[in-house]
Amino acid sequence: MFTGLVADRGKVLSISQESESAVIEIQSALLDQVKVGDSISVNGVCLTAIELDGKSFKADVMIQTLKVTSLSEIKVGDDVNLELAARADSRLGGHIVQGHVDGVGVVQENSSGEKWNKFVIAVPKALTKYIVNQGSIAIDGVSLTVGEISGENVTLWLIPETLTKTNLAAKTPGNKANIEVDLIAKYVERLMKRGDENGN
Repeated sequence: MFTGLVADRGKVLSISQESESAVIEIQSALLDQVKVGDSISVNGVCLTAIELDGKSFKADVMIQTLKVTSLSEIKVGDDVNLELAARADSRLGGHIVQGHVDGVGVVQENSSGEKWNKFVIAVPKALTKYIVNQGSIAIDGVSLTVGEISGENVTLWLIPETLTKTNLAAKTPGNKANIEVDLIAKYVERLMKRGDENGN
C-alpha cells in the first residue's frame, strides 16, 4: 500500500525490452531504505525491485502492465515519481493508493497561475463514477484532491510542493498519466451490488 506522497523523483537510466516484459533501471536517492523484493511505486504502478546497485534499482514490468499503464511510453532520461510502500507506523498523509492502475488519462491543460497550476486531465469514461468533487484521485502516483469533474475532464490544482517534488509540472497536453481512483468508492460500489443481488 502507498499514500500518494511522492518521496523522490527518479530518472530512467535504461529500458531493456524482452518478449513478454521489460526491465527498467531507475536512479533514486531512496535506495538506502530498499532491499531486493521491496515494492516501489513508479508513476503510480506497484513494481518490485529485483536488483540494486546503490544508486539505482531494476524492476520487471510485465506485458500486461505495459498494456494498461503509461509505462509503455516512458523513455531513458524521463523523470518518474517514486514512493516506497507505507509502513504500519507511517502517517497516511495522502490517501490509500494500491499501485493498481485503473486507467490512463490524457492531459488537456497544465497552465501556470500565480501560486499553482491548473491541471486538467481526461479520464476513461468508466472511471468517472468513482470521482467526486473534493474526493481523492492518484495521478501518476500523486495523491490529489479533485477540484471539479465535468464529463470526463477532471480539474485539479497543483500546489508548489507538488510541482517541485513530482513530474506533473512537466506534463503537457497530450501526455498520458496513470489514473487510480479512490479505493473506498470501488468498495462501496461492490457492496451495493451485492446488496442488490441479495435483494437488500
